[in-house]
Amino acid sequence: MGWMGKLIGGTLGFVLGGPIGAIAGAAFGHTIDKSSEIGTAQGGTGTGYFQRTGPFGMGAGGYGTGVSAQQRSQMVFFVGTFSMLARVAAADGTVSEAETRKVREFMRQDLRLDPQSISVAERIFNSALYSSQNFEELASQFYGEFRAQPQILELLIDILYRVAAADGGVIQSEENYIQQAARIFQFSQQRIDTIRKRYAASDERYYAVLGVSPQDSNDDIKRAYRQLVREYHPDTIASKGLPEEFTTFANEKFREIQEAYEAVAKARGI
Repeated sequence: MGWMGKLIGGTLGFVLGGPIGAIAGAAFGHTIDKSSEIGTAQGGTGTGYFQRTGPFGMGAGGYGTGVSAQQRSQMVFFVGTFSMLARVAAADGTVSEAETRKVREFMRQDLRLDPQSISVAERIFNSALYSSQNFEELASQFYGEFRAQPQILELLIDILYRVAAADGGVIQSEENYIQQAARIFQFSQQRIDTIRKRYAASDERYYAVLGVSPQDSNDDIKRAYRQLVREYHPDTIASKGLPEEFTTFANEKFREIQEAYEAVAKARGI
C-alpha cells in the first residue's frame, strides 16, 4: 500500500478533509506535537494518540502527510469504504459476529491487506461506529472522488450489500443506507436491484452478477458477459492507474464474473 508510510502523525484527516477526513482524524488523532512525532519515528510510543475500542479491539497508533493525487484517492477509497461499512453493519444497533467476519473476509481475501493495513482498516471501522458524521455526506464525498470511475462505485455498493446480508438478510435500516448511497452515485433502481440479487439464496444471483435476468436470451447473456470482461479484465484495470486496493478487489470481481457465466452457461447449455 504505497501511501501507508506517508501517514505519520495525526494529519490524515487534514489531508482528506470533509466527513471522511473527520473520521480519519478521530481514528488517528487530530494533532501531534514535534516531540511525540520524533518519539514515534524512533520507535517510541509518543503521546496524544486517539484510542478507541470496538468490535475489532483496536489500540493506539498514528499516520501523516505529503501525498499525491493517486495516494489521496487510495485514502478516500480506504477510509470511505470502511466508514460506510461500519454504518451499514451497525444499522440495527449492533455489529453481529457474522458481519464482523464478512468485513474481515473483505480485508483479507478481497483486498488482501497485510497485517499493518488490516490494523488501520479496523481503527477506521471502529472510529466510524462512534462518529457523528452523516452517512449521506460520506457517500457524497466518496462519489466526488470516484464519479468518473463507476466500477469503484458499484463495487462499494456490492460490498455494502454483502456485509448487510451476512447475518441472514438485509434489514430495512441497512437497505435505507445502501439505497441512499446508490442514489448519490446516480444508480437506477434497476441497477440497485441487480446488485442486491447477487446475495439472494438462489441461482438468480449468478444472473445478477452478470447484470441479466433468467428471461434474457443466450445472446443477451453472452453480450453482457463480454462487456463485463472488457470492463474488469486485469489489463484494463491496470491501465487506469486506479488505487491498488481497488485493483485487487476488481480482480476478485473478474473471477466472480467468470464463475457466474460458467454456472449460467452450464445450466442453459450455452
